[in-house]
Amino acid sequence: MNADALVLVAGVALLLGVVMPTLLSRVALSAPIVLLAAGVAIGFLPLPDGLVVSPLEHPVAAEHLTEACVVVSLMGVGLALDRPLDIRRLASWRSWRATWGLLVFGIPLGIALVALTGWWLLGLAPAVALLLGAVLAPTDPVLASDVQVGGPTERPGTSSPDSDAPDADADTAGGDDQDETVDEDDEVRFALTSEAGLNDGLAFPFVYLALLVAAGGATAAGLAGWAAWDLLGRSVIGVLVGAGTGWVLAKVAFRAPRPSLRLAEAGEPLLAVAAILLAYGLAELVSGYGFLAVFCCGLALRSLERGHGYHAAMHAVVERLERLLTLVVLLLLGVAVAQGLLSGLTWGGALIGILLVFVIRPVTGWLVLHPSMPAGPQRISGRLRPRERIVTAFYGIRGVGSLYYLSYGLTHSDGFGDPGPLWAIVGFAVVLSVVVHGITATPVMRWLDDVRYQVADEQPAPG
Repeated sequence: MNADALVLVAGVALLLGVVMPTLLSRVALSAPIVLLAAGVAIGFLPLPDGLVVSPLEHPVAAEHLTEACVVVSLMGVGLALDRPLDIRRLASWRSWRATWGLLVFGIPLGIALVALTGWWLLGLAPAVALLLGAVLAPTDPVLASDVQVGGPTERPGTSSPDSDAPDADADTAGGDDQDETVDEDDEVRFALTSEAGLNDGLAFPFVYLALLVAAGGATAAGLAGWAAWDLLGRSVIGVLVGAGTGWVLAKVAFRAPRPSLRLAEAGEPLLAVAAILLAYGLAELVSGYGFLAVFCCGLALRSLERGHGYHAAMHAVVERLERLLTLVVLLLLGVAVAQGLLSGLTWGGALIGILLVFVIRPVTGWLVLHPSMPAGPQRISGRLRPRERIVTAFYGIRGVGSLYYLSYGLTHSDGFGDPGPLWAIVGFAVVLSVVVHGITATPVMRWLDDVRYQVADEQPAPG
C-alpha cells in the first residue's frame, strides 16, 4: 500500500471513529461491524495501481500494525481495572479467581482443542495445528469494549498527591479494604477485561512452542528449555519490568519531591503513552513479554492514588489512540476480505471457526468457571451465578490479537507451509466473532445488568 492510500484509509477511519459512537449508541450494532463492512465495500472499488491490501502480501506491515494496536489496548485495559491485585493479600488474589481459571485452565484447554480439531478436520501438521490453536486461543483486548469495564472510576474523597492521609503510601500492587469491593457486582466485565489483559502471557509461549516444533526442536531438552524460558522466564520478566516501570512512573507522577515532576497535578495525560513505550521497549530489550509488561504497567500506574482523576485522563488518551488504530486495522481487514483473504477457506476451516465461537470457547469457559474448579470464581459476595458464567464463557472475542500472533508466527518461520489457508481460517474466525459478538453483546449485557439490578432490589434490607 502506498503512502497516499494509507493517509486516505487513516482519514476514513478517523472520521468514522468520531461519528460512529453517537450514531450506534441506540442500536445493537458495534462499530467493528460497520468498519468491517466499510472495508469490504472499499475493497470492491477499483483501487489505484492494482493495490492489494493483504497480510499475505505485506506480512511485516500486518505484524507491526496489529502489534501497535494490541499494545495500546493493553495499557487501556490495565488503567481501566478498578479492582486491585495486592500480592501480599490472599483475599485480593481470590477476588481474581475467575481470571485465574480462564487463564490457567482455559487457555491450554482451548489451544489443545483447536489444535486437535485442525488436525482431525484438515490433517494439519503438528506445528501448524499448534500455531492455529495458540493464535485463536486468547481473547482480544481490542474489540471487547462492549463487554469490558468502562474505565477508571474516580471516587470522591481520594487523597491528593500531597495528602498526609494514611492510604497515601499504598503500595503499587495494593489498595485499601474499600478497594476490594470495587467491581464485585460486575464480575462478568471484570473477568473478561482482566482475562484479555493477561492471556497474552500464556498464548505467546505456545506460539514459540509452535515455532520450536516447526524447527524440529521438540526434543526433551528443547521442550524443557521452552518450559523454563518461554513459558516461565519471559513471563516473569514481563511482569517484573511492567510492574516496576508503572510503580516508578506512578511515584514520580503523584509523589515526586519536585512539583514540576508531579504530572498528575499538571494533568498531563501523555504519560500513559510514554509508559506504553517504556514498558514495552524495556521488556523486549531484556527478552521479556512486552504485552504482559504493558498490561502490568497499567495496573501499577492505576494502583497509586487509585481514585484520582488523572487515571481517567490517561485512559481517555489511550482509548482515543486505540480507537484510531483499531479502525485502521478493521478497515484494512475488510479490504483484504474483499480482495480474497478468505479464498483459501474450506468447509473444514470454516467449521473450525464456527466450533471455536459457538462450542470450544463457551464449553471450556463454562467448565473452568465452575465453582468446583481449583481456581473457580468464588467471590467475596458469593459464587458466579449460572447466567453470569454463560455470558462470561460465550464472550471470548477473537480479534486483532489473533491477527498479530499469526503474523508473528509466519514471519518468524518458514516451516508452516502455505500461509493462505491459515490466514483464511483465522480471518474467518475473527470476522465471525466480530459479527456474532458485536450484534449480541449490547443487548445481552443490558439484559444481564437489568437482571442483576432486579435481584439486588429483591434482596431484604440489612438488619
